[in-house]
Amino acid sequence: MHRRTFLSSLGARAALAIAGPRRLQADVPKMKIKRVRFYRNPHSRPMFNQSFDIVTVETDQGITGIGEGGSRDTIRECAEMLIGDDPSKIDYLWQLNLRGRFYPAGREKLDAMGALDMALWDIKGKALGVPVYDLLGGQAREYIECYSTSFPRQGSIKETARACIETGFRCFRTSVADPPDGKTFNSHQIVRETHEECIQIREGVGKDGDWAIDYHTRLDLSDAIRLSTLIEPLEPYFCEDLLRSENTDVYRQLRAQVKVPIAVGEQFGYRWDVNRLIEERLIDYSRVSIPNDGGITEYSKIATLCETHYVGLIPHFTGPVAEAALAHVCATFSGPVLMEMLGAGPAKEPHLPVIYDFRNGKVWPNRRPGLGVEFDPKPLQMVLEVTEGSRPIPLFHRPDGSLTNW
Repeated sequence: MHRRTFLSSLGARAALAIAGPRRLQADVPKMKIKRVRFYRNPHSRPMFNQSFDIVTVETDQGITGIGEGGSRDTIRECAEMLIGDDPSKIDYLWQLNLRGRFYPAGREKLDAMGALDMALWDIKGKALGVPVYDLLGGQAREYIECYSTSFPRQGSIKETARACIETGFRCFRTSVADPPDGKTFNSHQIVRETHEECIQIREGVGKDGDWAIDYHTRLDLSDAIRLSTLIEPLEPYFCEDLLRSENTDVYRQLRAQVKVPIAVGEQFGYRWDVNRLIEERLIDYSRVSIPNDGGITEYSKIATLCETHYVGLIPHFTGPVAEAALAHVCATFSGPVLMEMLGAGPAKEPHLPVIYDFRNGKVWPNRRPGLGVEFDPKPLQMVLEVTEGSRPIPLFHRPDGSLTNW
C-alpha cells in the first residue's frame, strides 16, 4: 500500500473510533416505560427468592425487556415507581425504588427490584443490538464453568459423582445428609454419615474432578467445625452456608478454626448484607444471586467488591432468566467463577423457547442482544398489569440531579 494511502486509512479509522460512541448513543431511541406485566409460572417454587415468575417491561418504542422473580404485590409496588420514566436510566431507577418509600428495601422487595432491573438491562441491550455483557465491559472468559446440584442418580453416590464430571461439569455438589426418618436431626450421626458420603464422592470425581458440599445452615458451630475438619483432606472446592445467616460475625470464629474454602450468600440480598464478609476475607466465594440482590445493577457492584478483595463468584441458582442474567455478569468478571446448574442442564420451558447456551457442563456467551432470552406469554397466566405511575413520597435531588433521601 502507498504510504500516503496507508496514513489516510489510519486517519479514517481513528475518526470512526472517535465518532463511534457518539453514533451509538444517537442510535438509542428516546423511550418511556409504559407498562409492566407479571406472569405467574405454575412451576415456581414457594420461596419468594426462588421465584420463576416472569416480568415484562414494555416501552413506548416497542422494545420489551424480560425479567424473572418477585411476587404480584412486590412487583406492583416497584413497577409503579417506573411508569413514565426513561428505561435507560437503570441505576437511577434502582436507587428510586430503593429509596422511594422511605424505608430501605427488605429482601422480598429486593427480589422484585432484581426482576425489573434485569428487564431494564434487557431493553438497553436490545436497543443497542448488543448482549448485556458488552455493556458491562465485554467477555473476560470464553465460557463459564458450572457445577451440578441434584445430578441425576446413577446408582451409588460415587457413580453419580463420576458421571457428573464425565458430562463436562467442573464440580459435583452434595449436601449435609438428611435425617433417616426425615424429621429428627441428630447432628453427630449426620456428620459421620456425611463424611462417609464425601469419601465416596471424592473417589468418584477422581483427581481431575472437583466436589462441593452445602451445609444448608443445619449445623451448630461445633458441628460445622467438626465436619469441616473431617472433610478437609478430601479437598472440597467449597463448603456452603456452614452456619445460620443472621449473625455474620460468627464467621470470624469459624474462619479461625477451619481451612476449607467457605462460600456464603444464598440467603443474602444487596451488598450491605455481605460486604463485611468480603472485605474482611471471612469467605472465599460469594453466593449472592440475581434477582435476590436487586438485579444486574447491584450484582455488578458486588462483583467489583469481590474482585477488590480476591473473592470469587459462585452464585446460587434461581430461575432460567435470572441464570441468563448471571451469565452476563460472570462473563465479565476476572476472578474465579462457578455457576450452579440444576441436574444435568436447563429444563425445557414452554414459555422460554430460547434461554442461555449450555453444553458440556458450561454456559457459553452468545451474541443475541440483551439477555438473549425469548419469552412466549401464552403458556402463562398474566396476573398483574401496571400502567399508572405512583411515587408516594417526594425525593430530594442534589444540584447535579442525583437522588438523595426525603
